[in-house]
Amino acid sequence: MHLARELLFHGAMEHLRLKPLPYDTHALEPHISGETVALHYEKHHAGYARKLKVLIADKPEETASLERIILTSDGAILDNAAQIWNHDFYWRSMQPDGGGAPSGALNGAITRNFGSCEKLRRDFLEAGASHFGSGWLWLVTHRDGLRITTTHDADLPLRHGDTAILCADLWEHAYYLDYRNERARYLEAFFDRLVNWEFAGANWSRAAAKAPGNQAPGASRQSMARPARLELATFRSAT
Repeated sequence: MHLARELLFHGAMEHLRLKPLPYDTHALEPHISGETVALHYEKHHAGYARKLKVLIADKPEETASLERIILTSDGAILDNAAQIWNHDFYWRSMQPDGGGAPSGALNGAITRNFGSCEKLRRDFLEAGASHFGSGWLWLVTHRDGLRITTTHDADLPLRHGDTAILCADLWEHAYYLDYRNERARYLEAFFDRLVNWEFAGANWSRAAAKAPGNQAPGASRQSMARPARLELATFRSAT
């Protein structure tokens, strides 16, 4: 089972029910307005759930887990299933009065892989601001460490063997009402004021627990010897 998914979907057919937001629609203000959250959740996120339900009606996918649909489907079914997963993960990547710095094992992994949380912040913001078009910005586990990736459209790390730790939505409807075309300012607010490091830390801890020999990804001799340079991977959907 994909590690980060355990915090989101626990069984078959759960994706047919729109998962509630983990907070009130106005809870992220003033950084993301209640109007943006309501539009994003009630129109875009809910729209993907409605479309998927129609697309998989009376098909084997109707009783499959969301993860299974994402890994075995293509076309419109994949796109809508992936967007449900991405949005649920995005909402839980934020919390009211979030931001700051991570603690515990995740903080140690960030220091090993990036040198410092401030370096992670710079690389994360740079990757998101420079991403062309719609998509998603991720912090993921990759092989034995952490890296920053972006994906286009509905694509997600699960399709590439990585485990999501944290993500920000780069589609314009996530920020345009509040920031117009200033994506960089939106990402600064996301990282500095909204990031849910508890959620990210839980994803990291599960990844570490499932790693071979119970060794946290990123704890290899090489990664402890020196901080990693920004390793930015941009994945394009196969559809």
